[in-house]
Amino acid sequence: MILPIVAYGDPVLRKRAKDIEKGNLDVKKLTEDMFETMYASSGIGLAAPQIGQSIRLFVVDGTPLNEDEPEEEQDPSLQGFKKVFVNPEVIDEDGDEWAFEEGCLSIPGIRAEVYRPERLRIRYFDVDWNEHVEEYDGMAARIIQHEYDHIEGKLFTDYLSPLKRQLLKKKLADITKGNVKVDYRMRFPK
Repeated sequence: MILPIVAYGDPVLRKRAKDIEKGNLDVKKLTEDMFETMYASSGIGLAAPQIGQSIRLFVVDGTPLNEDEPEEEQDPSLQGFKKVFVNPEVIDEDGDEWAFEEGCLSIPGIRAEVYRPERLRIRYFDVDWNEHVEEYDGMAARIIQHEYDHIEGKLFTDYLSPLKRQLLKKKLADITKGNVKVDYRMRFPK
């Protein structure tokens, strides 16, 4: 089922999400709906707060970023990079910070350069409640960092300079009011 994406300005996007207790939620069904929603919105990641649920869960699929690239230019970190992260915890981030222009399904039409560390180590559960501790780098790490921020109540716009945020103030207000054109379903703050 395709769910509406929660728009910028909704308080759920600013809350630190709660852990999921095993057995309290059909994680498999919810993540299937999240993947379907993400694909329908042409996204590469989607966190539960973006569908209005303040729980520590996100899905990612970075493989589309390699699809139109010649083989020698494909990002190896994205090979087979389709995952579900339940109750994730970033253990460590390191490496040089690097810039990349990010966007967000909850903040349509706005993109900006964000600096993030190049590597991370994360502990999480999969949909079958198997625990994993894994390391990621490059674009895979960045996608995880962006989605992890959502479950921490942060948005990519938080990393921008005060001047850049001021310049985006009207566009952000328009998104909150529903004055934005998108080709996917959205839910706007009341």
